[in-house]
Amino acid sequence: MTATTAPSARPGGQILADALAVHGVDTVFGVPGESYLAVLDGLYPHRDSIRFVICRQEGGAAFMADAYAKLTGKPGVLMVTRGPGATNASIGIHAAFQDSVPMVVFVGQVGTDFMDREAFQEVDYRRMFGQMAKWVAQIDRADRIPEYVAHAFQVATSGRMGPVVLALPEDMLVQQAAVADARPHSPVRAAPAPAQLESFRTMLAAAQRPLLMLGGTGWTREACDDIRAFAEANRLPVTCAFRYQDLFDNRHPNYVGDVGIGINPKLAARVKESDLVIAIGPRLGEMTTSGYTLLAVPRPAQKLVHVHAGTDELGTVYQADLMIASGMPEIAAALRGIEVESSAWAASVGEARAQYEAWQRQPPIYTQAGEPPALNLWEMVQVLKRVAPADTIVTNGAGNFATWAHRFWPYAGLRTQLSTTSGAMGYGVPAAVAAAIAAPERTVVCFAGDGDFLMNGQELATAAQYDGALVVIVFNNGMYGTIRMHQEREYPSRVLGTALANPDFAKYGEAFGGFGAQVARTEEFEPALKAALAFAKEKRRPAVIELKVDPQAITPNATLDAIRSAKR
Repeated sequence: MTATTAPSARPGGQILADALAVHGVDTVFGVPGESYLAVLDGLYPHRDSIRFVICRQEGGAAFMADAYAKLTGKPGVLMVTRGPGATNASIGIHAAFQDSVPMVVFVGQVGTDFMDREAFQEVDYRRMFGQMAKWVAQIDRADRIPEYVAHAFQVATSGRMGPVVLALPEDMLVQQAAVADARPHSPVRAAPAPAQLESFRTMLAAAQRPLLMLGGTGWTREACDDIRAFAEANRLPVTCAFRYQDLFDNRHPNYVGDVGIGINPKLAARVKESDLVIAIGPRLGEMTTSGYTLLAVPRPAQKLVHVHAGTDELGTVYQADLMIASGMPEIAAALRGIEVESSAWAASVGEARAQYEAWQRQPPIYTQAGEPPALNLWEMVQVLKRVAPADTIVTNGAGNFATWAHRFWPYAGLRTQLSTTSGAMGYGVPAAVAAAIAAPERTVVCFAGDGDFLMNGQELATAAQYDGALVVIVFNNGMYGTIRMHQEREYPSRVLGTALANPDFAKYGEAFGGFGAQVARTEEFEPALKAALAFAKEKRRPAVIELKVDPQAITPNATLDAIRSAKR
């Protein structure tokens, strides 16, 4: 349609579908509902360019939209029905908010003629999602759909990115309106001012023990390349915030570890002893700061440079010495041109790297005296490193099992790690499904606990339906391991509410037309992994490897007995 052509009348559902095409949407994740059938009908003419991925539960669909956004850099799009559909989806919306992930969520709503009567499945979404989304609105008129959708994409992708929720009254979607489409959205990002860069240069030149910490969203491959060049030129030790380990190649000599749960104690000491922490991108939340202990609140002992895309984040918890509102590509490009005399701290990079490499060695539960577990999880990761490609996309949900990926798997660079900082269980499987659909040429491996897996394991059906090739490694220790660990620490031997009775996970995988194998001993893992990877690649179906994990192997550093005894 040209600017001079009068728009023809279209139903609201068609206007909405056309708006998605305008904004470059190629994939929508969702579970269908009668409340937005008009949108599905509107998508029908776009079926060759916009794929609607049918999921099995809205929580899984929301996690897929989140993972898609992280993997592609484009906003994830989610469609769910009213009431139960929206409440199921809320877990992924909350995760996207805490991770600053761009997502546009469309939720079916009761008709405007039934509103405010507590009609069937009616919810006030402004109140429900108000604290877990950047913007929540309801479109009451079909002729305003292009405006609202453009605003939604603009808000989701600008500044500190995040989810936006739009409610769609059922009667509005069938209204006819003669309205023109909007233009494609154009994300807005801030950039550092020359005076800020000069202040930064002065602070870096005066430092004796600087440390670079990367995190957050909005990174591109070019931005990662620029920040790597900056780190190399200034011989800086580089850390990554909790679950953002793929922002810097872990194999690079300047990489010294992740700052998050289970941090290397020597790295924690290094952060505390630094005289200049350069935090580019992270929110500096509870997980990244080890419960706000690595940096004192509100005034850290270290000098702090904090760069973040959102002005509302800067100064909220920490009063940094220099605060810069900037997009990641903008700050990275600017820093690439900064180089100062670095001899004062040059030796620290090698020292910190050596400490990181020592932290990668086989952990105590396999090297101490006594009978080690039959299945060596450290060796399992070593096998994975030998067999899987370096650019494998590794996903995980929440639980102690994830430590084996976080600590021992070397993330090779941007978009090789998909997880959440919100601690949401059940993320790994749907994230892996989304990755397998969005990047079919890549190898995808999911780490999942037994409890974690069963929260969204049904999404293997989605993988099978859309030829998703992925391998899920299920750590089956018969319990909610993280909670059991804390239970034994706080209430030794008073176990209640943490034991699990599990299915045969290998047969579960086979039930979806996939591959299944059980591994109880270390030497069984490599052939199982090779078979699973080959099956997934050839058949384009999911594969499940169930690890029979000794409950004592609760963390890389301690057994359950040791944790229990320490409390006594």
